[in-house]
Amino acid sequence: MAARPLINVPPKAKRGEIIAIKSLISHEMETGFRPNATGQLIPRNIIKEFVCTYNGVEVFRAEFFPAMSANPFVSFTTRATESGTITMTWSGDNGFHASESVALTVE
Repeated sequence: MAARPLINVPPKAKRGEIIAIKSLISHEMETGFRPNATGQLIPRNIIKEFVCTYNGVEVFRAEFFPAMSANPFVSFTTRATESGTITMTWSGDNGFHASESVALTVE
């Protein structure tokens, strides 16, 4: 299954307002500890890192580990300081990389 990032950021905010940022990415996480039908371990395949930037400045970072569930959901807040771009990036095993950006207008 291909990763499909979904992000939720308000399109507009007042200067100085605290805004909620939410993300969900479809990804079949595999711990590397589970055997397949023949008893062989299924290779680990997890998202290892999530980074969110606001106009190029990092505002949130998370590391994920094998115990993390499939389709990780992340929710956090930041202060709206200026109009710009919020970019979320996920990276993981086997060269996995996904990125999604949205615009935020600050009034």
